[in-house]
Amino acid sequence: MMSSKTLLYISGPTGIGKTKLSISLAKSFDTEIISCDSRQFYKEMKIGTAVPNQNELLEVKHNFIQHKSIHDTYTVGEFEKDVLRKLKELYKSKNIIIMVGGSGMYADAVMFGLDKFPKVPNKVRSQINLFYQTHGLKSLQQLLLEKDPKYYTRVDINNPMRLIRALEVCISTEKPYSSFLGKKPINRSFISKTIILKCSRTMLYDRINNRVDSMVESGLELEAKKLMKHKDLPSLKTVGYKELFSYFEGKINLEKAISEIKKNTRRYAKRQITWLKRYDNTISVESSTKYEEIIRLLKLNSL
Repeated sequence: MMSSKTLLYISGPTGIGKTKLSISLAKSFDTEIISCDSRQFYKEMKIGTAVPNQNELLEVKHNFIQHKSIHDTYTVGEFEKDVLRKLKELYKSKNIIIMVGGSGMYADAVMFGLDKFPKVPNKVRSQINLFYQTHGLKSLQQLLLEKDPKYYTRVDINNPMRLIRALEVCISTEKPYSSFLGKKPINRSFISKTIILKCSRTMLYDRINNRVDSMVESGLELEAKKLMKHKDLPSLKTVGYKELFSYFEGKINLEKAISEIKKNTRRYAKRQITWLKRYDNTISVESSTKYEEIIRLLKLNSL
């Protein structure tokens, strides 16, 4: 029997307008929002992660935004369990829940479940971590490109934790990390539907550049400076912060740091678009599409 409960996932590259659409849809369906943006989990990181503003947060109840500290360890597996528990609670009174965010791995965990990977020997784990400490991020990226070029195009290559995890599996099994993905069939108590927002590359890049400028005007530099002493935490090895840390260390000037944030955000958006190509049965719409038209398309898709 087909479930009457639906999880509507609003997806698309960073800066395309997912937050605005998710709030409009949540108000229309009188429901709540689940955030699957892993950068927005951390309460110390607000400006650089484009957390919805106070007015937006007041319009609709948001879950899993700024509920953790940068000092907390929070895995995708823990997120999956927390969200499923929350959905079970919400579905007692709601038929539709909105999920929004650009962290594809976290969205997939909720909709499809986590894939099973073989256990990695401690020796291999130690070797990969030592390799990273000795040779740095670029060498990690190159090694993953050699071991698993398919996953290299999908992963956030500036996230060393993700690279290390993939390489641990590649080296310990002598198989690509990507060969273990998508193999676990999961039966959920809800139906997942996905809306993908899109626009031209020129428009997207303009939006990204303008948003970074807005972040800088809103105090991103000061926010990053306050977090500088924690720069080695995994949660802070991310776009918008690591570039400013290099500026504070005198490695680059401020103009270069801002330019690097824009460049790395554009690269991140490109990887998000690649990730979303894996999804089947999606509703793909231009970001400029009127809200009423999106509602009409949803109704045509039995929502």
